[in-house]
Amino acid sequence: MNIRRVAYDHPDAVKLDAEVQAEYDLRYGDGGDATVLDPADFVPPNGLYLIAYDEQDVPVASGGWRRQDANAQGNLDGDAELKRMFVLEQMRGRGLARRILAALEEDARAAGRVRMVLETGTAQPEAIALYTSSGYEPCEKFGYYRFHEESRCFAKKL
Repeated sequence: MNIRRVAYDHPDAVKLDAEVQAEYDLRYGDGGDATVLDPADFVPPNGLYLIAYDEQDVPVASGGWRRQDANAQGNLDGDAELKRMFVLEQMRGRGLARRILAALEEDARAAGRVRMVLETGTAQPEAIALYTSSGYEPCEKFGYYRFHEESRCFAKKL
């Protein structure tokens, strides 16, 4: 596997984003994640977007972080928000998500962020298991879905 830094609007990122949106729709039935993301959110040093490619140079996993500071949606100063963590179904169970997560945490720490936060949902037990086994703990809800019953938020000090 080869993990590369790419722009959030790179064609491979757009392709994987469509896959993750389809999965969200399948699991939650609401058409996908309505959180607004701007490609500029993932431009270093204020963020990063990564894609893992297989041996045939096919994009198979993604993830990014974006800078957040205290705002009306519940973020705190120094937050790095994890976004669009996703692994194609046929590539799951190979440690790709953990590798991407570790790289994102390291980059956010180097950029001066003090806490990584994320929002997921009850229909994603695999995601919750990944994050809790990686040292994330439940935190106060934040973000677009903070008032939704299915929403679960987690944080980890960097």
